[in-house]
Amino acid sequence: MATLPKLSAVFFRTGSGREPVRDWLRSLPNEERREIGSDIAYVQYKWPLGKPRIDHIRGDVWEVRSRLVGRIARVLFAVSHDEMVLLHGFIKKTPKTPGADIALAERRWKEWKNAER
Repeated sequence: MATLPKLSAVFFRTGSGREPVRDWLRSLPNEERREIGSDIAYVQYKWPLGKPRIDHIRGDVWEVRSRLVGRIARVLFAVSHDEMVLLHGFIKKTPKTPGADIALAERRWKEWKNAER
């Protein structure tokens, strides 16, 4: 019997219909996209979990931590019911997650919650 994921991954969508995380993933090389996708899928099946795969950032925002060849990627997300809402993705360039990236994820999360059915 196949195991079902505990969370379904959904992309945050802007009011104009853009999906920033999907767009960002598509801009990456195939190998990196596969690695990040695999890490997201792992979280979907194993939620809740902690380091090293994910870390709590602040409030409702968490990060999927992906190690790529020569660099590190992060996908910031929040959980709503049984959905993992992918809010923001970026290549990490500093030891600490930049405040602007966290604030962007928080704004998108607030927008998502306000638009929820």
